[in-house]
Amino acid sequence: MKKLLTGCLIGFALVAPGVAAAADAWVFGLTGDMTGRDSANSGAAADAIRIYFERVNAKGGIQGRKVEVLMRDNQSEPSRAATDAQVFVNNDDLQLIVSASLSSTYAPTIAEAKRKGVPILFSAGVCPTEVFPPTADPLLFCTSGYAAEKDVEFAVDYMRKMTNGAFKLGLLSMAIPISRGGMEHAAKYSAGKNIQIAGHESAPPPTVNYAPYATKLKDAGADWVLSWAPWITQVKTFEALRQQGWTGKFITYGHNVAEEELKRLKDPGLLVFTTNAMFSDNQPIHADIQAAAAGKTKYPHTYLNEGWIAATVIEAALKKVAWPPSRAKVAEAMNGLSVELGGLRGGAIVWSAQNHYRQDLYYRVYGWDSATNRVKTVADWVNKPVN
Repeated sequence: MKKLLTGCLIGFALVAPGVAAAADAWVFGLTGDMTGRDSANSGAAADAIRIYFERVNAKGGIQGRKVEVLMRDNQSEPSRAATDAQVFVNNDDLQLIVSASLSSTYAPTIAEAKRKGVPILFSAGVCPTEVFPPTADPLLFCTSGYAAEKDVEFAVDYMRKMTNGAFKLGLLSMAIPISRGGMEHAAKYSAGKNIQIAGHESAPPPTVNYAPYATKLKDAGADWVLSWAPWITQVKTFEALRQQGWTGKFITYGHNVAEEELKRLKDPGLLVFTTNAMFSDNQPIHADIQAAAAGKTKYPHTYLNEGWIAATVIEAALKKVAWPPSRAKVAEAMNGLSVELGGLRGGAIVWSAQNHYRQDLYYRVYGWDSATNRVKTVADWVNKPVN
C-alpha cells in the first residue's frame, strides 16, 4: 500500500492494532473540511462517517474484512482537495473517494478521480449537476439533501398552501452562483401563482452587517422571506429583520446546524424545510446515533445526519461487491442501489445508471413550538419525484 505521508492527513485511520493491512481491507479516502469555514457542516459529516465505520469494524467489518477510512483535511480549499485526490487515486488499494466540503473543491477532485477511474461520493455539500438524471456521470454519486431548484419549488408550494391567498415574498441569497440561481428560480416558479416578489437581496460571502439587506426586504413589504443559502446568510438576515421589528415569516433550508439554531432562537416565525428528519422526532435511529457518537465528536449529535446517511449508503454498496474489490466493481454496485435509511429521511435513496441523486425527494418543515418549548414538525413528509 502506498503511504500517505504528505498534506493534511488526519492522524488516524480506522484500523485497530492487529487488524489486517489494507491489502485485505476495504479502503476509501475522505477529503473534507474539518477545520475550515464549513467545518460545522462538512466536519460533522466527516466525523459521522468515521464513527459509523468504527462501529462497523467493531462488529467485524463488511464481509469479514475491516474498513479503512483515510481522512484528509482540505479546509474547503481547492488546492488542498486536489492534493488529497492525487494522493488517494495513487493508492492502488483505495476503491472510493468521499468528498465532504464546499463545492469549490469539486472540480479538482473530480478531475483526479476520473484520471484513475475512482468513484466519488459527495456528502454534506450541494450535489454536482452531473449526478442528476437523465445522464448521470458513471463515477459521481451524491447523498446530500440539497437540490436548489427542487428545494425552492417545495418552499413556494408550502407558502401558497399556508397563505391561501396573495402575499409578498422577499428573496434572500448569498452572492454565489448556486444560491443566487436558486432564488432566481424561485421568482420564476412563483410567476402566475398570486405571489408578488418584494425584491431579491444577495449578500456577498464576507458580509459582516446584514441589516441593510434586512431593511430592503422589510421596506418592500415582504410578508414572507425565502432563502436558500449558507446558514450564516439565512440566520443573520432573519435576526436583523427581527431587530428591525419585522413580524413576518421566514422559511429557509435546514442545514446541519438548524435544529440547534431553532432551539437558540425560539421564534415560531422561523421555519426550516429539510430532507432530513430532525432529532426532535426521537426515532430509534436518532437514539442510536446519539449513543454511537457519545464522546467521539466535538459536534452536537444533531449535526450528524448527513454523514450517517452517506456512511449507510457506502456500507450498502460495499456489501454488494464481490471480493477482491476494485474501483470498477464499487462503481457498478453504486449504479444500481436502493438503501433504506431507518427514518433519517422520508424514503430510501434509490440510484440507477441514469440517476445518482435519488428517485424521490422527501421534505419536512420544522419550527419552534412555544407551548411545548421544543422543536416540532410543522408539516410532515411531502414527496417530490426527481426527474
